Amino acid sequence: MTIQFPGSNDLYGSYSTSDSEQSGGAIRNAGASTVKSPGRKSSPAECETCKNRKYKDGSDEMVSFKAATHISPQAAASSVRAHEQEHVSNAYKDAARNNGKVLQASVSIRTAVCPECGRSYVSGGTTSTQIKYYNEENPYQKDLKTADGLKYRGNNINVAC
Repeated sequence: MTIQFPGSNDLYGSYSTSDSEQSGGAIRNAGASTVKSPGRKSSPAECETCKNRKYKDGSDEMVSFKAATHISPQAAASSVRAHEQEHVSNAYKDAARNNGKVLQASVSIRTAVCPECGRSYVSGGTTSTQIKYYNEENPYQKDLKTADGLKYRGNNINVAC
């Protein structure tokens, strides 16, 4: 069974399990707590869901995580942040190539709680960017450029003593 976490158009986590993998009591996540929380199926150290969680990029850009990849819960936050930064970097490159300017770029990182063991983990991230592209051939843009030139002419004076 494969489950993908909804609500993201970018990097998202998913996990898969099979009945043959559900043997209980085995340490699957080294270094994690072996204490089972009340109401949970397993402890974080024995959690099959955390062991099989994979991250995959859902965008159409050429960035990391195009193929589903496992990331340990300890490294997921920094890996997801670095991945989302790739999207921001791509936005700046695109703006520079196409005579544009990045007006806004923001990254949001989402967390969730594992349904099997109760551990909090980074479930994905989303990058939002706004780019303004300039069209020099547009007559309105040419008039705006001329008006701005007249408006700012003489604002700065260089006086030598």
